[in-house]
Amino acid sequence: MSESSIGNSLENQFLIAMPQLMDSYFANTVTYLWKHNEEGALGIVINKPLQACVSDIFDELDIVCDIDEGRFHMEHVLAGGPVERDKGFIIHDAESRWESSISVSSEITICTSKTILQDIATGSGPENYLVALGCAGWDAGQLEQEISENAWLTTPANSDLIFSKDYASKVHDAAALLGIDMQQISPEAGHS
Repeated sequence: MSESSIGNSLENQFLIAMPQLMDSYFANTVTYLWKHNEEGALGIVINKPLQACVSDIFDELDIVCDIDEGRFHMEHVLAGGPVERDKGFIIHDAESRWESSISVSSEITICTSKTILQDIATGSGPENYLVALGCAGWDAGQLEQEISENAWLTTPANSDLIFSKDYASKVHDAAALLGIDMQQISPEAGHS
């Protein structure tokens, strides 16, 4: 077992893309890391809205909406990452559990169940949630290597930031948790 899987797990942390990732999928992103162990890491990008809305997901899955459907036309579906782009992931507050739920912290749960979407459509779902298609994945040691190359900043996750609908400000707000202004960081990677 590597030391990162025991004492230095990055589960329930944000990965904030550094400026040198500007030409990648992860340019200007914040990723919520929900799994990190000796086998690798999984996360969901929380600030990359797609053109699709939650109402579109309901239509595609034949989910009947019993409450004000208009609000679901305003809720974006996110591009959660370049892996499994056709699979839906729901990050939600941890007050309720659905099949396939994985509790990450006392405040955050990840779920891939259609049942949670049906409950959201009827008003009996979680109060706070994000719906994403796809996730981000790293093989064993890959994320640690990228962090050592200054590709990412890490900071403990904050549920208010996860569920914020102000996607454009999430990178700035996540970096501010560390006291960092992303506009002051050079796009050139370096080591001190």
